[in-house]
Amino acid sequence: MVSRLEKLSFLLKQQPQIHLRDAAELLGVSEMTIRRDINSGDTPFKLLGGYIVFAEPRKHEYQVLEQQTKHITEKLCLGEKAASLIEEDDIVFFDCGSTIPFIASQIDQNLHFTAICCSLNTFTVLSEKPNCKLILIGGEYSSHNAFFQSLSEQNEVDLIFTDKAFISAAGFSQEKGATCFSLQEAKLKRKAIAKSKNPILVVDKSKEDKLSSAFIAPLSSFNQIITD
Repeated sequence: MVSRLEKLSFLLKQQPQIHLRDAAELLGVSEMTIRRDINSGDTPFKLLGGYIVFAEPRKHEYQVLEQQTKHITEKLCLGEKAASLIEEDDIVFFDCGSTIPFIASQIDQNLHFTAICCSLNTFTVLSEKPNCKLILIGGEYSSHNAFFQSLSEQNEVDLIFTDKAFISAAGFSQEKGATCFSLQEAKLKRKAIAKSKNPILVVDKSKEDKLSSAFIAPLSSFNQIITD
């Protein structure tokens, strides 16, 4: 299981500080419980004026997209639901997008699995999972969406069949399907869907009935949709 301290550490990698009250609400415990966790001994956190921060500056942390700090409660819930689907020795594709790191953060530390990912923010989270065999799709790095765009027509996604593929979207509807902002992202997402036994759309309700310029796939292409 993922501990409260691990979840708190993940949240503080998305934003430099979080209010004690908000942390308690997000983690489903009392403020006193969070205080006890922080004061229990050797933890990397401290309380500063009602806010929880890292006791020491974190080095080599990725730059977080603006979207990553929006709808955090919903994304934590979606991440927990999606992470619970991953089974021992699964091969899993993790898409780019602000919701996907919330899946990676809540995977059981004891689970053995193989992860294929295409974004720096998810790679950073997965690299802390001790039993994860991690494959990063290479290419040109785009800082605005933390996405690695392959420089060749073929990449690791073409070569590996996955058990599950977690796909994000900037908008979705019954009529128009799933869409995103980038044509290059959409191309990779379609490949991942085609190569997976179980493609899963993970998207929060704020994206419902919104339409972006790049078409990913009709909703019928997904075996499951996880949303709030």
